[in-house]
Amino acid sequence: MKREGASPLPPGEIKTSKGWSVSLVWIVPIIALLVGISLLVHNHLQAGPVITLTFKTGQGLTAEKTEVKYRNVVIGHVSEVELSEDQKTVIATVKLAKRAENFTREDSRFWVVRPRIGAGGVSGIDTLLSGDFIGADVGMADRRIKHFTGLEVPPPITYGEPGKRFTLHTKNLGSLDIGSPVYYRKIPVGQVVAYALAKEGDGVEIDVFINAPNDAYVTENTRFWNASGIDIGVGANGFTLKTESLSSVLVGGIAFRAPDYGGQSPMAGEQTRFDLLADEQTALAPPLGKPQYMSLRFTQALRGLKIDAPVEFQGLQIGKVVSIDLDFEPGNDKFPIIVGIAIYPQSLGRAHSRMLQVLNHDPADERGGIDIIRSFVEHGLRAQARTGNLLTGQLYISLDFYPNAQKVGFDINARPVVLPTIAGSLDQLQAQVQAVVEKIARLPLDRIAANLDRSLSGLSGVLNQFSGKTLPAVQSSLADVSNTLKTANSALSEDSPQREQLSEAINELGRTSRSLRELSEYLSRHPESPIRGRAENAPFENQQP
Repeated sequence: MKREGASPLPPGEIKTSKGWSVSLVWIVPIIALLVGISLLVHNHLQAGPVITLTFKTGQGLTAEKTEVKYRNVVIGHVSEVELSEDQKTVIATVKLAKRAENFTREDSRFWVVRPRIGAGGVSGIDTLLSGDFIGADVGMADRRIKHFTGLEVPPPITYGEPGKRFTLHTKNLGSLDIGSPVYYRKIPVGQVVAYALAKEGDGVEIDVFINAPNDAYVTENTRFWNASGIDIGVGANGFTLKTESLSSVLVGGIAFRAPDYGGQSPMAGEQTRFDLLADEQTALAPPLGKPQYMSLRFTQALRGLKIDAPVEFQGLQIGKVVSIDLDFEPGNDKFPIIVGIAIYPQSLGRAHSRMLQVLNHDPADERGGIDIIRSFVEHGLRAQARTGNLLTGQLYISLDFYPNAQKVGFDINARPVVLPTIAGSLDQLQAQVQAVVEKIARLPLDRIAANLDRSLSGLSGVLNQFSGKTLPAVQSSLADVSNTLKTANSALSEDSPQREQLSEAINELGRTSRSLRELSEYLSRHPESPIRGRAENAPFENQQP
């Protein structure tokens, strides 16, 4: 049935509506696409920066496995590891987390954490189980970069640890290394963090970090010295043995302290430069002032004299030997030894000040010191090489007064000043021994030996005569005396009549002596008795029966 007014449709055509319509089949893909786009946008917004790290080797680096950690917290991971174009380094691409954007600062540092044994001890032991990872330390610079050079050795100071950094200058590095400890009064308070050759190539610049609050002990007057290993010294003063700690013996170390005589001094600022001295004694010694160089000329052998050997005056060290040279005198074909010494006049202390006052010289005037030396030379000052250690044979230079020394000229304008010398005590002894030997050599030993031989021959004849004739006669006389004594002994036995007669004779002799004594006493009292005679019946006084 046809509608009225409707035109008939041609056969084979279908009439459709002109409005836009979407099939339900496309709804699901469209939703998935939108979700994917939103995830991509979200990931892009949440993704952190991508940086590249350059290392010498790829040891410990694995794509999609090696993590980047800061304070043991994961802040990224390695996404790719590849060789550089010149094939000399390894480039690791690292995707950092959004919160790790600060690690793109120019002075940020990255290194591979693996088990290590170094001067600072053993580190990275935990990686034996968890595997190697990249350690990071955030920088402080404002500039941002995407390409970094990784450190081959972990930095000793990380995570912005409080403290101060100082630079030390020394002639050579010695046994020091990164991580070597720094001691204050034998307590570790810091460590070596870097070292490099000086710009002029005349030494080594060592950076040390002193942890807070111990960095306050580093003042402008502080002295640093090398406390590495065992300090063994063998010199004119004997053996010396010093060490800071067992750790410094193994890995080296640096010690510092302000000298006791310096008083209070303000704290040193960041990056203050100091000299690293050889030992504690040198570091804490009082300032020596400007040195006065002198030259000594010796004609004797100086085996045992070394550079830095002490120069002493009255037993007090006032300088050191700085050079030893061999000279030649064409006229007499001799080879004198020229020894250069450096004397520090301020080492004389109060004596130096008083002498300058006497001579009316300014302490800063070099001529004042030369005038003092000239005065000393006029009063017999001489230099002498002496043995300081009999065991090692080390020599030192002694300056002393010898009033009987021969007068010598002194050129006050010479540079360096030439100080007169005398032979050493051992050389003097050798000269005396040589003189005695020469005197003995001049003796007529052959004639003395011939005379002595004749004398010994005559003495031998006398002894033979004494042994053959005199000695038998003496023996016979001694035998006769022995027989006489035996006869006398038998004659004086207790029962012999000779013994009784001898006893009576002795008694009679006693009575006679007593009578003479009484007569003498009587005559002393009666001197007239020889003329008048003795009174009748007048007995001797004190007469005894």
